Amino acid sequence: MAINLYDQANELERALRQSDEFQQLKNMYDEVNSDESASKMFENFRNIQMQLQQKQMSGEEITQEEVEQAQKAAQLVQQHDKISKLMEAEQRMSMVITDLNKVIMKPLEELYGSVQQ
Repeated sequence: MAINLYDQANELERALRQSDEFQQLKNMYDEVNSDESASKMFENFRNIQMQLQQKQMSGEEITQEEVEQAQKAAQLVQQHDKISKLMEAEQRMSMVITDLNKVIMKPLEELYGSVQQ
């Protein structure tokens, strides 16, 4: 019997949505968005991050002023309790996804062997 990988991926998506890590992330995201000042601060931080990422991906140089602006925004959000907790929850969710990616990639790594540098 053939396994439908897309059905399995959809099951994994449902499991992720039900995981403690995702539920905590969602709760913290909702808390930040329900606080107007926290929401604006977090949105500003994310916009700065996305702008810098777009510049970097397009090969544009990031100025010292932009780096300083990003650092200031990062310091501000880290000092805000709700945003700090949201970022911690994001980090935990990211670790879960990284671990899952390792599991998913294992057959290819076994097939080709790990690349040693």
